[in-house]
Amino acid sequence: MSSASGTTLEQRRAQREAMRVGSGDARSWLLVNALLEERFDEAQLSRADEIILDLEDAVDGSLKDRARGYVVDWLAAGGRAWVRVNGLSATGDWAADLEALHGLESLAGVMLAKTEDAAQVTDTYQRLGGRIPVIPLVESALGIEEAVHIGKARGAFRLAFGSGDYRRDTGAANDPLAMAYPRSRLVVASRIGGLPGPIDGPAVGSTHLVVRERTAESINLGMTGKLALDLDQPAVINEMMSPSPADLAWALDFLAEFERGGSVVRDGSDKPRLARAETIMRRAETFRISPA
Repeated sequence: MSSASGTTLEQRRAQREAMRVGSGDARSWLLVNALLEERFDEAQLSRADEIILDLEDAVDGSLKDRARGYVVDWLAAGGRAWVRVNGLSATGDWAADLEALHGLESLAGVMLAKTEDAAQVTDTYQRLGGRIPVIPLVESALGIEEAVHIGKARGAFRLAFGSGDYRRDTGAANDPLAMAYPRSRLVVASRIGGLPGPIDGPAVGSTHLVVRERTAESINLGMTGKLALDLDQPAVINEMMSPSPADLAWALDFLAEFERGGSVVRDGSDKPRLARAETIMRRAETFRISPA
């Protein structure tokens, strides 16, 4: 398959993968219904840092086998993605998902739906051969309370928040204050488990203003990634979750001043500012951001 410019799909995939940031730093995670195979290539070539082919809630139970077939065929043909697999409560589908995905070299990792226990993460990791990273998707009150153990489980790569199912489980409102506790639990659990910052649930609403507001809420609580539901959202999420050129300029100025002072801590504010400046520098390099 070739585009109008003569570039093959394989070449475009290779170019996109060469520009992709590591999954630990990924900001935007685009969910794609696993039944919509015609959208897989477009998603992989989009602005999303990572894509997740969804075998769980997006697929009716009677169509799970068909969806698995689409995912396996696409990955085997050179596509690359994460896959959201069914939780262990859906035992048959969970086992079938992992059996279908086992051994696929271009499988980036799996997102485990409805995670409520550390053993579920480890069982999934081992079932896939002990080499495929697992993102536990925490979606219930029990999962939130077990988050520290889940984050320390063997195979856990990064935590994610299933905000919609959490609201359904608890009756909580879609409100920043109501969501502050579960988000903070995941941030703290990630820190204790030595994981990258967690991935927040998606913004329900396609306008850029809504996505910006919801992403700002995630950032304020320490989350460093966010699920996306359509192709327009990743660019906004990426911008919001990256250091701004002004942030980078501040970091450069602070580090230069710190070095001129002999790299000696002058007061209690220097160490926090130094840590912030170093984080900004690392993320700016990762996301290829230049100062203003």
